[in-house]
Amino acid sequence: MKIGIIGSGHIGGTLTRRLRALDHDVTVANSRGPQTLTDLAQETGATAGTVEQAVQDAELVIVAIPLLAVPALAPELFDGKVVVDADNYYPQRDGDIPELLDRSLSSSRWTAEHLKGARVVKAFNNIQAQHLMDNGRPAGAGDRIGLPVAADDADAKQLVMQLVDSLGFDPVDAGTLDESWRQQPDTPVYGTDRDADGVRQGLAEARP
Repeated sequence: MKIGIIGSGHIGGTLTRRLRALDHDVTVANSRGPQTLTDLAQETGATAGTVEQAVQDAELVIVAIPLLAVPALAPELFDGKVVVDADNYYPQRDGDIPELLDRSLSSSRWTAEHLKGARVVKAFNNIQAQHLMDNGRPAGAGDRIGLPVAADDADAKQLVMQLVDSLGFDPVDAGTLDESWRQQPDTPVYGTDRDADGVRQGLAEARP
């Protein structure tokens, strides 16, 4: 697939490496400009580009940036795109966002409201970057980690679940974007590397 990745930090950089290793056509961008991505591009064979270049022809876009930076993204760029939201809300970093502090809104719903027209899917937000890099396993392996995937768009969700599987993790249907709070920080599945059944159990046990 042609994949755009916005963000070159822990998760964005890791997904650039993993997806290039699977031979996807990856363009990676960050807020500082393509010239700061030369090393990552040379290491992986990805293309360093602007946000516009990363999104333009992509079949799928991964957003892995601090949540506070989401409103700076141009919504029209993402219209009709499958957008994987790998972000988390951390108040100490992102500041006070009332509807996220009281969990009346999931952070993915908040992101989807900024990127109106995008087909937003929540994934890759609950696993540590190093584990995403190193702990993928073949299908059927006993120690395969499950990753929750939430979305309102069934086709977009299926596409991302296939991608999760190809990276060596068991995709677990985590419901809609409004239910994606169940995989946010301070929930049973956040950072805990459960198997698929464990993820299902943890999603069910999550409390607002």
